[in-house]
Amino acid sequence: MGQTMDQMKMIKQLKKAQKELKNEIVEVEAGDEAVVVQITGELKVKSVKIDPEKVDLDNIAELEHWIEECFRDGYAKAQEVATDKMKPLMAGLGNLGL
Repeated sequence: MGQTMDQMKMIKQLKKAQKELKNEIVEVEAGDEAVVVQITGELKVKSVKIDPEKVDLDNIAELEHWIEECFRDGYAKAQEVATDKMKPLMAGLGNLGL
């Protein structure tokens, strides 16, 4: 309602960037690809793959460590992707008084 054309344009660009983040996929691995995790730019888990041939069932602690490592690294990388995509738009919104 009292939005200027610049504000409407920035909001449209922000929504577009948010949609694009759905398609951004970060893939991380641990344990020489024993565990592979994919996370979207929206910070949602897309997939988790475990190669049973590379897992020692007598050492579940190692597998748990690899899974934790993948999620930690994957979320950090996905957050970086999201930040890089949204940062210019958020700065523009601040200049518009939003």
